[in-house]
Amino acid sequence: MLHTAPGARADQTLSLNMKLLAQHELQGHGGIGEGMALQLTRDGRRILWLAHESAPKNFSGVDVTDPRAPRLVVQTELPHTRMRSNSLDLVGDLLAVAYQTSTVGLAPAGVDLFDVSRPEEPKLVSHFDCSGPHSRGVHALWFVDGRTIHMASGAPDFTPRNPLDDQFYRILDVSDPAKPVEAGRWWYPGTREGDEAPAPARLAKKFDMGFRAHNTNVFPERPDRAYVGYIDGGAFVLAIADPSRIQVVSHWNPSPPFNGFTHTVLPLFERQLWIVSDECVQDDGADWPKLVWVVDARNEANPVPIGTFPAPPYEAFARRGGRFGAHNLHENLPGPASFRSDTLIVGTFFNAGVRVYDTSNPYRVEEIAYFVPGAPRLSPAGAVQLNDVYVDERRIVYTVDRFTGGLYVLELDV
Repeated sequence: MLHTAPGARADQTLSLNMKLLAQHELQGHGGIGEGMALQLTRDGRRILWLAHESAPKNFSGVDVTDPRAPRLVVQTELPHTRMRSNSLDLVGDLLAVAYQTSTVGLAPAGVDLFDVSRPEEPKLVSHFDCSGPHSRGVHALWFVDGRTIHMASGAPDFTPRNPLDDQFYRILDVSDPAKPVEAGRWWYPGTREGDEAPAPARLAKKFDMGFRAHNTNVFPERPDRAYVGYIDGGAFVLAIADPSRIQVVSHWNPSPPFNGFTHTVLPLFERQLWIVSDECVQDDGADWPKLVWVVDARNEANPVPIGTFPAPPYEAFARRGGRFGAHNLHENLPGPASFRSDTLIVGTFFNAGVRVYDTSNPYRVEEIAYFVPGAPRLSPAGAVQLNDVYVDERRIVYTVDRFTGGLYVLELDV
């Protein structure tokens, strides 16, 4: 008979068609944000780069050449404790890292570029400053072509009408990595002091998370388009062929009546669909539902929602501890070590784990696999909080916990 110690939680692990290969707690610094990138090194290794959710650590590099035996090879420190890295991306041996401060007006805040050709010894190439009196720096970035960084950022010359609206879409030209320069910017009309457009109508105070950019994705199939999740502003597609004159192509927003926080817009180009994820930001299901949407984008100017992914059961997870709802997706990154699919979508749902969906029939999406780890040791949530996910070309799934669990390496069996 199994006995549980007083005050301890029973094992919460659940799985379907996914198997845990390994877990790494990252030397006790297992709180990971939304930045994951896989490097294929010149000496034949695979280094998974992870951005940390909070101080004191900046980013970690984990050797996952053998996915059953991940090994920490480097872990760096932040300049100070009132900031986080949260987001990163990599092309070749060039690593871009985003820095966001806990309050406006602090420095450094912005983007660092590192040479990681020797993963054990990252070397700073340059810093692009985004600090300012109304700026917290950069929350998320996208870097896949080796020349351009797309990011959700504040700026020293941007004064928002509402302090929640402090980060907007910016484009950096890093064709010379030693000298990044801004190439363009766009913000939701009416959110900057001095705009002619009226300020947007806000959600109820309980759900108001701001009209600001989050994910800013640009794919090689359409380098003239940016697919932007604009939090309470919804999903935008922007024409960016001329970065100095960015134009809105389409806009879709389910909120209201839903509770805001559009996070990711993932286009499935061949099928003319978008997969759009919300982000849960409140504990115990307080902002439920936070969903993953299927949007018909055959007419780019008139996107139409046609369904949502089947959600994990509310009764099983809402009160399990911490956040419960949608968050990040594996985003079909174009690099050589990234799994790409127009039908299989992998996403994280905080305490409901990582889940895999078959969208072959976009009107009836089916869940085909999931893995929910048990509660990590010392987690303040009392349950796992899976924050981000990356799938390599071998269908090895890497997912990370927001607090203490670190890295989980999974094998997908579908």
